[in-house]
Amino acid sequence: MAIKHDTVIIVTAYNEADRLPATLAALRSTFPTSHIVVADDGSQDGSGEVALGEGAQLVRSPKTIGKGGIASMAAEQVIKDGPAVGSGDAGPLVILVDGDLAESAARLGPLIEPVLAGESDITIAVFARRVGGGFGFAVNFSRWATRNLAGIELVAPISGQRALTFDALRAVTPFAPRYGMETAMNIDAVRAGLRLREVQLELSHRATGKTLKGFLHRAAQLRDFVGVYLRRR
Repeated sequence: MAIKHDTVIIVTAYNEADRLPATLAALRSTFPTSHIVVADDGSQDGSGEVALGEGAQLVRSPKTIGKGGIASMAAEQVIKDGPAVGSGDAGPLVILVDGDLAESAARLGPLIEPVLAGESDITIAVFARRVGGGFGFAVNFSRWATRNLAGIELVAPISGQRALTFDALRAVTPFAPRYGMETAMNIDAVRAGLRLREVQLELSHRATGKTLKGFLHRAAQLRDFVGVYLRRR
């Protein structure tokens, strides 16, 4: 199926059936001509059925393979459906979104402006207000790894809300496994000669706080960030 839209949005989701309808509705209100692809990471709560019911294209793994894996599956499908290399067609703008943004996804509009203006190849959303989180060990390691291996300083190196050109998508795909996706993308993009810019936005998502579940989540993130650093140093 060839892409006939100027914008393609890849929404990653794992057990987000409760927030996904609001996320998709908000995206449609802000990007009414976009084509939306939901990348469902083996959800057990019917997220895939919700996506289909909302009219989105579904790319689904039968088992959970991690964010980087399911996002790669969706991105590779988008690349396959897009223009061929050397065709002269720049292809659609691509937006990466986490499925738990709910209504706040309607505020993503400014994220694409630097890319459309040709001022950046990839933009990264910085949440204007911190929501949840722990003591910052994981994100600080990602920030350090990005600075050490790519030479750039990012406020939000692990933000999953990004806009990028079609060529940039090709350059950074496949993504690193699991939670290493964004950290690796920062490094791979700079090494490919791409320009990154951060944009502060009023967004909100499902937060993990200072709970056992939250600490286990961030420990898994840190494991994957260290893996990205070791593979790319």
